[in-house]
Amino acid sequence: MLEQPLAGLAPLVDETLSKFGVPGMIVLVQVGMAPVQTLVRGSDAMGQPLERNSLFPVASITKLATALAVLRLIDRGEIGLDDPLGQLLPSAVAGQTGVTVRRLLSHRSGLPLDPIDADSLYGPGLDWPTLAQACLQTPLRWPPDTRVQYSNVGYGLLALIVEQRTGQRFAELLYDLVLLPLGIEGYLGAVPPRPAAVIADVRGPFRGTPLEPFNSTFWQFLALPWAGLLITPAGALTLIQAFHGFLPANFLSPALLDEAIRNQNDDLGGGYTPPLLWPLCPWGLGPEIRDKKQPHWAPTQASPSSYGHAGASGCVAWVDPIVNAAWAILGTRTSDNGWLIRRGPEIGAQILAAAGRGGII
Repeated sequence: MLEQPLAGLAPLVDETLSKFGVPGMIVLVQVGMAPVQTLVRGSDAMGQPLERNSLFPVASITKLATALAVLRLIDRGEIGLDDPLGQLLPSAVAGQTGVTVRRLLSHRSGLPLDPIDADSLYGPGLDWPTLAQACLQTPLRWPPDTRVQYSNVGYGLLALIVEQRTGQRFAELLYDLVLLPLGIEGYLGAVPPRPAAVIADVRGPFRGTPLEPFNSTFWQFLALPWAGLLITPAGALTLIQAFHGFLPANFLSPALLDEAIRNQNDDLGGGYTPPLLWPLCPWGLGPEIRDKKQPHWAPTQASPSSYGHAGASGCVAWVDPIVNAAWAILGTRTSDNGWLIRRGPEIGAQILAAAGRGGII
């Protein structure tokens, strides 16, 4: 039984905001079927106070939504989990032997992190169709099944598979297939009806410009299927709980849900970029699986079978199925200064302690 976990978390969250220069944070916790509890602290980068329903650019947590869209088409029999990319998208340069939907979802296809020429393409006039062509032209960097390399371009190709099979824009399909049935307020490729929280410490050449990642209208209109979603904190929690079975009837079959949170990567190593590379890198069909990875934004107290996803905008959504606990952390500073990987585990550990696993809150 979870008892007042957020009262115990408040000092740690407040100290994190002060020590790491995070303007604000929202933490959500749910254990079992108990009501979701929410802690709201601070503001966005412009001083606007955060609210329970503030919209956040959740960066790579978007991949959970994209994976759910793909899984729904698999459940309907419109594509197969082991269908070859070359069969589904004949124009994809990466459509080589061994590259399948399953391997794209679990980052073992051999694709690089980003589409070919992504840095040079980023600028005025860029749109999703242009990036889609870059995804199609991106070659493999490694043979399939030889390493785990987290790949944005892989999820771009998955979005193109969805578009090819349905004849609709991916942003529209994501709303129809995932956001609407799950009751998530979310926006991809559209300016929301109210301003999203502004994220601090966005680095790179476009910082403070009309092209700034996460914060600009330009970014919102790109409709990136790997990083472009704007959702509420409750939406972020709902996306990961969907893999835990918190679903409307007929959304996904139990068998496919079980497969989605099973390690697809055998004993392959890999990960993101240094230092987030691990000798073993388990991954499901969308969610990352905790196992024994270090360093990590989920606590060591979490079960090895726990899973979720993080976003570079400063957020993480996680589930520990052993104790039936789920949480989401959304901050208003990017993770570039290390705050999420240093304090995310401590916050998660307190939540698990309150849920009856690993210590005292």
